[in-house]
Amino acid sequence: MLNIDKLYESVEAKGCVCVGLDTDFSYIPEMDIHCEMTKGENIFEFNKEIIEATKNDAGCYKVQIAYYESLGIDGLIAYKNTLKYLHDNKLIAIADIKRGDIAKTGELYAKAHFEGDFEADFVTLAPYMGLDSISPYAPYFEKGKGAFVLCRTSNGGAKDFEYEKLADGRHVYDLVGDKINAMGKDYMGEKGYSSLGLVIGGTHIEEAVEIRAKYKDSFFLIPGYGAQGGKAEDIAQYLINGNGGVVNSSRAILMAYKKQAGVGFAEAAYNECVNMRGAIADACGKL
Repeated sequence: MLNIDKLYESVEAKGCVCVGLDTDFSYIPEMDIHCEMTKGENIFEFNKEIIEATKNDAGCYKVQIAYYESLGIDGLIAYKNTLKYLHDNKLIAIADIKRGDIAKTGELYAKAHFEGDFEADFVTLAPYMGLDSISPYAPYFEKGKGAFVLCRTSNGGAKDFEYEKLADGRHVYDLVGDKINAMGKDYMGEKGYSSLGLVIGGTHIEEAVEIRAKYKDSFFLIPGYGAQGGKAEDIAQYLINGNGGVVNSSRAILMAYKKQAGVGFAEAAYNECVNMRGAIADACGKL
């Protein structure tokens, strides 16, 4: 079974929340820091408790590699261990790496993140250099792996390039989406979605209905919920009957304890995850 089909089934069973394990050491409550452990070891222990608390209510997990790379080897060991823990628990892992190189370099990035110590089910990719920055990953798509390609992102600077108009009236993000959608036709899963999905930010909703209708067979990774301002009723417009996408939330889940007095970080993360799942499900039901 392709990973995109597994992701679809996971969302059907557990909802569309994607827990972002973008874990900075500063996010760990002081009382939960183990002084005898390194920063990387503490982060891994924190991640494990977050995963255990949310695994029945999260469709998948996204691990942002920069938070781990910044700690050197210690952090990369935590990254490796986090991915392994997700795999051992049969949970879906998205490696948020945003790679975008070509040729042999691209091939080696693909090998690094689809095999060995850093193996993930999906990766995120940046398409600025063209389709030959995506094609090095194709042999792995044929084996069931998947990718989410940056298309229309949730950051304010998206308007600097993505919203620029072409001579034919399309935006740059339309061009990216059209080309990736066409390329993805070669990697369709049984559930009607391609292994080659799109990153579609949840903070700019003006074209939500149009984008969802245009890319019906593209699974969306939707950042922007929670700390970035995306709301459930807006996010729901990017989904199809509550599926067809996963909605990432990182800080709002990892640091939910700061808004829940007297509650431990794992329980607070569970509460936030369940509330988010319910809010999006309710919003989808109202469409």
